[in-house]
Amino acid sequence: MEILVLMGVLLLLLALGVPVAFSLFGAALATFLVIDIPLVVAVQRMAAGISVFTLMAIPFFIFAGDLMYRAGIADRLVRVADAAFGRVRGGLGLVDVGASMMFGAVSGSAIASASAIGSTMVPLMDEKGYDRDYSVNVTVTAAIVGLLIPPSHNMIIYAAASGVGVSIGDLFLAGIMPGLLTGAMLMLTAWLVARSRNLPRGEFPGWYKFLRAGLFALPGVMTAVIIMGGILSGVFTATESSAIAVIYTALVGTFVYRNLGWSGFWEAAQKSVRTASMVLFIIAAATAFGFALALLEVPAALASLIGVMTDNPILTLLIINVMLLMLGTFMDMAPLIVITTPIFLPVVMATGVDPVHFGIILMLNLGIGLVTPPVGSVLFVGSAVGGIPVATLVKTIWPFYFTLLAALVIVTFVPELSLALPRAF
Repeated sequence: MEILVLMGVLLLLLALGVPVAFSLFGAALATFLVIDIPLVVAVQRMAAGISVFTLMAIPFFIFAGDLMYRAGIADRLVRVADAAFGRVRGGLGLVDVGASMMFGAVSGSAIASASAIGSTMVPLMDEKGYDRDYSVNVTVTAAIVGLLIPPSHNMIIYAAASGVGVSIGDLFLAGIMPGLLTGAMLMLTAWLVARSRNLPRGEFPGWYKFLRAGLFALPGVMTAVIIMGGILSGVFTATESSAIAVIYTALVGTFVYRNLGWSGFWEAAQKSVRTASMVLFIIAAATAFGFALALLEVPAALASLIGVMTDNPILTLLIINVMLLMLGTFMDMAPLIVITTPIFLPVVMATGVDPVHFGIILMLNLGIGLVTPPVGSVLFVGSAVGGIPVATLVKTIWPFYFTLLAALVIVTFVPELSLALPRAF
């Protein structure tokens, strides 16, 4: 009965259009009333959920990503990618993926990547005669790569929710090779689709322009190098690296690129506060919801159910992937990480799956949910940037969507892809 109340209230509130955070909190409150637990416990669990030092990195990384966008780093990354890939058939599609990968390496946000790269690439591709749906589909699916290539604030949320001391540095390293693989597969898909549509071919601008574009983009790309170098060398923690990223980005945008003034800095600060507040409130509400799940022993029951179905790690991961893909169609990424990690992580660890490896599976799986209607936030950002209805995008996005699914299968069943670099370091 209590489980029906918990899930029923959640689904009802979501169906009524209530924001995810309030839906999660409302479902937790209703459950506490039914099982006669003081409602103040829900508030206490919310406070405990965000009173985690590692979560301090989230607002800083969000702030750094917005500063990078306003500093013009996205434009410079586009120029580098254009010089490298623009000469092939449908080259601007490859440019889009390459620029998204590089921007993901300095922002770690799929939404920021779709907004920043889309604002630059979609008009440019329009000028060259590309189909608008192609431009937006490449942009939104390539933005998912930013969730894998460090730094990624979603990895920080996973590390905090895991409860087993997963290293953020290990997660950052683990995402590099899957991110590069996913990006390469999307590039191949973009090229094949461009060939089938006979999209335009660009020209190589020459080595001088290529090297010049790379030189101008280097200060922006160095953000990721500084973050990873500092974490791996032990100079600073992942949380401290987020604050350093903000300082470095502000200095580069102000004194090197000279695109970031006081007004831009202030606007970025205001937007980042709003975004971080929403993310942290979702995490807090999801923590209260997760506490209700734990009280009702839902994780243990689900683990027992999967254990009855199979004890094979391959089948276990397959079942969990399908469940996560289904959940990702109607819930956003941050609350799903907080809710599902305590449920599924013990199950996969019992079958011998490394928690770092599972973290990368979770990032890519739930990232696919961001481009899946009806709650695909990145898909909606792409629709807004490109001025094209979501229904039109969904009709032609399937080659890129299946590519992301293929990448998920490879990342899931080839654990060394994720674990090689953490083990090496």
